[in-house]
Amino acid sequence: MNRFVIGFIAALLVIGGIWLFTDSRAKEAELQANSAMIQQQIQQVGKLIVTEAYYSQVFTYKNSQKLFLNLVSADKKALIVAKAKATVEYDLRQMETKIDADNKTVTILNIPDPVINVYPEFEYYDVTQDFLNQFEGKDYNKIKTSITDQFRKKIDESDLKNDAQDRLMSELLNIFILTKSMGWTLVYNELVIENEEQMNNLKK
Repeated sequence: MNRFVIGFIAALLVIGGIWLFTDSRAKEAELQANSAMIQQQIQQVGKLIVTEAYYSQVFTYKNSQKLFLNLVSADKKALIVAKAKATVEYDLRQMETKIDADNKTVTILNIPDPVINVYPEFEYYDVTQDFLNQFEGKDYNKIKTSITDQFRKKIDESDLKNDAQDRLMSELLNIFILTKSMGWTLVYNELVIENEEQMNNLKK
């Protein structure tokens, strides 16, 4: 009888050990799979163009040179219709994150600053130039630089960056939704993100 009891207990211990080992391996495999899925989700975002805007403006370029002891004036001028597409993008491949699989935590360490790109196009009208003061490559470069700088100034004074930030947070919301659905915790600036409103206000 004693042998039977001892054998039964031993069998239970063996079965229990096998079950615990198998269950532990299964949980570890699931944890690694979840970690890989979250990492893949973050990497897939890549370069994110969140906002585009279009601008147009008419500019007048004038240049006058005094020649022969200021006795002669040589002039050149042009009317320029400038159009530009501006984009605000985040290279989220530079976003720094840390995944703690043991504690089921994803920490956003750093969100990169936005990059503003301006793509100008120029059309020249009413171009006049004197023989002694003609348009050269440096004139066109000066016009391009000046107009592009003016477009950038307009962009800085507009709400384009704020709109882009709102769009960025909407995209990052996918990371929050994914982590929450898996029972993980998302952290940014030592703040545990518990709802969508917190996510939308991360950089405000």
